[in-house]
Amino acid sequence: MEKEQKEFYEKLESKGVSRRAFMKYCTFVTTTLGLSSSFVPKVAEVFAAPKKRPPVVWLHFGECTGCSEAMLRSTYPYPDDLVLEILSVEYHETIMAAAGQQAEDNLHAAVKKYKDKFVCVVEGAIATKDNGIYGRIGGRTFLEIAREVVPKAAAVIAIGNCATFGGIQAAKPNPGGYKGVSDAVGVQPVNLPGCPYNPINLVGTVVNYILMGKVPALDAYGRPLFAYGKTIHDQCPRRSHFELGEFVTEFGSEEAALGYCLYEMGCKGPETYNNCPVAKYNDGTNWPVEAGHPCIGCSEPGFWDNMTPFFEPL
Repeated sequence: MEKEQKEFYEKLESKGVSRRAFMKYCTFVTTTLGLSSSFVPKVAEVFAAPKKRPPVVWLHFGECTGCSEAMLRSTYPYPDDLVLEILSVEYHETIMAAAGQQAEDNLHAAVKKYKDKFVCVVEGAIATKDNGIYGRIGGRTFLEIAREVVPKAAAVIAIGNCATFGGIQAAKPNPGGYKGVSDAVGVQPVNLPGCPYNPINLVGTVVNYILMGKVPALDAYGRPLFAYGKTIHDQCPRRSHFELGEFVTEFGSEEAALGYCLYEMGCKGPETYNNCPVAKYNDGTNWPVEAGHPCIGCSEPGFWDNMTPFFEPL
């Protein structure tokens, strides 16, 4: 254990990451999960000396690969650490070297070898109309692949609005009959919606799974409460600062301060559940509302139909 930890911290230092910075990140993950500070060393151990590497089969269906890109551009943990040390990714079309028949063989072999033991991550919506003919990989429909693989997993995680609720593919008139994993296959996954989703929520879900041996507590839509338990509006700094009176003083009047909130620009924060104001994006650098753009409600079911026009108030 000590040898593994030493090698891990040496690797971090070679990348310019201090042990203090790493522990700060572990504290952030622990806080995101809603755990007490006593869990920080345990969370650090998951990264520094993982005892079990859960096998992962990562499926891509109707999507733009933006959610994979979000994961690959995360800093902590570095993608190579997440893939090679914390997880054992057996199949992922974007990052695997194999292609064509070799890739398909890898998928079948992984599902057979790790049946009832692997974590299935699904990215993208699934076409269901006319037996799913509007989406194919290797001669098989998305629907065929999902029905074969998803039920054999120990746990299923749907990432992004497409995999969770159908995304833009499911927007009216939805000619391909696209649906999220739950509606298409009948298996309830852990849903991590967003366009794209925030990688910290996948990290938190994986850490919870490794630490506790189970998925985190979920809401009625299958979303982890640690990430989707509060609305954007309830956590928004623009709102809280206004309520504290800070911006009333800064802008000179209550009317002027009210303009700081983006509700009149069409912000969907009051009806959107996500931890964007707390976790932010790009390793905690920023998030849409902080950058001056109203929330579009991308973590909600049917947001393309229910939240548009994006720039009109609810």
